[in-house]
Amino acid sequence: MRNGVKRMDVRLGDVLVMKKKHPCGSDRFRVTRVGMDFKLLCTGCGHEIMIARKKAEKSIKKIEREIKE
Repeated sequence: MRNGVKRMDVRLGDVLVMKKKHPCGSDRFRVTRVGMDFKLLCTGCGHEIMIARKKAEKSIKKIEREIKE
């Protein structure tokens, strides 16, 4: 938490299920970069997008994470 703002726990390799679909029809994106921006890879067509963290966190419906043992 910084300045009273709590950030979501989004990690490299997570799959984000978004509220809105990509034009290809997929609503799932793999995280390839984390920071002030997210770099997301559409799992449907492979298109890469950069999106501000604040905007991305508002449109995340669910975070799917692989459990590593």
